Amino acid sequence: MKFEKIKYRDRKTGEIKEEKVPGEDYLKFLYYKPFGKLALESLVKRKFLSSLYGRMMNKKKSCEKIPIFVQENNINMKESVKNIEEFQSFNDFFIRKLRKGARTISENTEELSSPADGKILAYENIDKKDQFFLKGSKFSLGEFLRDDKLAHKFQGGTFVIVRLAPSDYHRFHFPASGSISDSKKIEGYYYSVSTHAIKKNFMIFCENKREYSILDTKEFGEILLSEIGATMVGGIRQTYIPETHVQKGDEKGYFYFGGSTCIMLFEKGKVKIDKDIVENTLQGVETKVYMGEKIGSSVKLSH
Repeated sequence: MKFEKIKYRDRKTGEIKEEKVPGEDYLKFLYYKPFGKLALESLVKRKFLSSLYGRMMNKKKSCEKIPIFVQENNINMKESVKNIEEFQSFNDFFIRKLRKGARTISENTEELSSPADGKILAYENIDKKDQFFLKGSKFSLGEFLRDDKLAHKFQGGTFVIVRLAPSDYHRFHFPASGSISDSKKIEGYYYSVSTHAIKKNFMIFCENKREYSILDTKEFGEILLSEIGATMVGGIRQTYIPETHVQKGDEKGYFYFGGSTCIMLFEKGKVKIDKDIVENTLQGVETKVYMGEKIGSSVKLSH
């Protein structure tokens, strides 16, 4: 398979843009070269490497990386609660909180919000997702959830992927209001979740470290919310209180250093994802979204 630059559509302007990927040559080597694959399987996917890098990003010395990272990735620090000088480590910067009003949460309860800043793909039927990924790349909900009964509940439902790049805001939030369960952890590897890697192997979602919880909502039924670990992600931290009622836009948790992914699963016939997102997905193009932005509606509202 040919290596191609990651392209996405800017939702506000409609333009197709090329994503600037930190370490892109490294990803090209790991996922598209024979010797790279050897390194990937023997070293990179293992927990200790990501944990080691995560610890390095917790040290005070790692603050030296912040100004360069901000400049190279055009990060708007006016949105951040803290100034650059106030961060105690690179990870402290990476999990920065945003000022009130930096993101707009849709107030309409029948509208679904993006849980995070990132690039989105959406499949209205999880069984038909190979327009973007390799044909024949089998994805099993049972393997992903390690629970066949739960997998059956979401079979034929809507599958939404929000991919966070390293330069994105790395806290994730609730896409709707409802009652939230505890988070179930599933141990796994630490493959990259970059589009470069996922295009080669969609099963990464079933192989990587991940967590999931169920948000029981009035408007969308039960939504399965899953967070996926990845190469150089030092950890997934849930900050919500389980078995409570949460509001749309409330913080659910955050990822430590590295790009990662939020996945949402909906029962069949419960949500209508916005047309532009679905059409872009069918064309093999991700759409840039921001936390709180409308990405869909309840079936009731869309009729």
